[in-house]
Amino acid sequence: MRIAVQISPNAKRSEVLGVFDDALKIKLQAQPIEGKANEALVKYIAGALKVARSSVAITHGHTNKRKLLEVASATLTPDAVERVLLGDQAGKA
Repeated sequence: MRIAVQISPNAKRSEVLGVFDDALKIKLQAQPIEGKANEALVKYIAGALKVARSSVAITHGHTNKRKLLEVASATLTPDAVERVLLGDQAGKA
């Protein structure tokens, strides 16, 4: 499954803001240096979806704010991912 995200590093806490311009907007509590924000993104998504960190990979946009993630899971559906990541906002997206 692929997820388009747009990140905002250096936030006070990591959280999903919602869907903007066909991408999931996420604030990360990591600096955008030496891959720290990318690592924080993978860790955040893996934790939220309850999958191994090795199941989440950044396939495009390693040096951009806009990235494409690939999540490998036999049990997750797109609806389940939307519910987990967007929570109450899922019906609005």
